[in-house]
Amino acid sequence: MEVQMRPTQLCAAALAIVALLLACGETHEHIAPAVDERDSLPFMAAHGISNLISDSGIISYKIVAEDWNIYTTPRQEWTFPKGLFLEKFDSTFHVEWHIQADTAFCHDNRVWELRGRVVVLNREGTLFRSEELFWDMNEHLMWSNLFMRIDKPDTEQQLQGNRFRSNEEMTEYHVTHSSGATPANDDGDAAGESAAAQAADSTAQATASRASAADARRHQR
Repeated sequence: MEVQMRPTQLCAAALAIVALLLACGETHEHIAPAVDERDSLPFMAAHGISNLISDSGIISYKIVAEDWNIYTTPRQEWTFPKGLFLEKFDSTFHVEWHIQADTAFCHDNRVWELRGRVVVLNREGTLFRSEELFWDMNEHLMWSNLFMRIDKPDTEQQLQGNRFRSNEEMTEYHVTHSSGATPANDDGDAAGESAAAQAADSTAQATASRASAADARRHQR
């Protein structure tokens, strides 16, 4: 049986065959975009550093760290993978407080993120311990969403809880779900002993009065 095809049908069939052959011969390579070294390597890396940092032309901070890496992409970031010691100075160059942490990050030269064993000691001698602490240098605020413990060596008071919020000087703070302990001093113990002795004397006097009244009634009978 002989099949006749029109010229337009022949042209369409030929194009379909050519497209099929080209598709079979093509190879698709799945290649990811090139990785820029700036995406993974620090712009600057320093080891064994002790550096003073100024704020508005005044020396305000001192940083001591074993490793300090500065990244510029995708945003400005400092990393201290082997720990950090940081001191904050007042206008007379006296230390207001210092921070120690196992690991530290500074995002956009503004917000610090401290991890691991974080310890803060302020000028008043109050000691703060946590495994997380954030510090906003522009807003002058500190906070933590993990467990926080506060010790005051001068009064031996202890406070602990979660969701810590504080000013930069760590002198005004708020802790949610908190609990604390305050040891009694010698005056408090003496007062307690005196009150207990007075209560015992009152009880003895009341018992003696009741016994005397009972004896009197028996004699009247």
